[in-house]
Amino acid sequence: MVTAPGPLRSPRREPIPIDARAADHLRYIRETMASAAEFTAVPGWGGVAMGITAMAAAFVASRQATPRAWLVVWLIEAFVAVAIAAPAAATKAHRVNSQLFSGPGRKFLLSFAPPIVVGGLLTYILFQAGVFTALPGVWLLLYGTAIVTGGAFSARVVPVMGMCLMSLGVVALFAPAAWGDIFMAAGFGIVHMGFGWWIARHFGG
Repeated sequence: MVTAPGPLRSPRREPIPIDARAADHLRYIRETMASAAEFTAVPGWGGVAMGITAMAAAFVASRQATPRAWLVVWLIEAFVAVAIAAPAAATKAHRVNSQLFSGPGRKFLLSFAPPIVVGGLLTYILFQAGVFTALPGVWLLLYGTAIVTGGAFSARVVPVMGMCLMSLGVVALFAPAAWGDIFMAAGFGIVHMGFGWWIARHFGG
């Protein structure tokens, strides 16, 4: 007598340990919180230092006899500003247990970079065309745009700083050319120092 085959049974699976699932959930929560957090490594005291060097550059640039010498002064100041900002941001990021190239830091840099690249290209084109008097307004406008877009992932005061720079840039574009260094001193100097001090006092340096 042939017996009817019984129901097919799938092979038993080992239960997933609850601690493994908990570890996965915690990892997901940490990654989500890190991606949604603010970028807090904007250097306040570094901004103050950048403002001081920008004021000095504005004074030196205003004494230059040729547009090329004027441009060289401001290009040197740009490299000095980067040399100040990069280690200051890295130091602050380390102090607040943040990272510059992941999470909100990565979003800040990716949003900040495009207007800066555009500013570099326009600098070359406008100078070659002999329209160097438009450069202060263009620089302030695009640098302010970079601060606003990058600041969307940082404290609220950072986009406000960018809006101030953009406003100065708009006015500089329509102001007399002789006022260019004054606007540069106001934007890259006074605005940097003022907001840098505020960030240092309220956001950990």
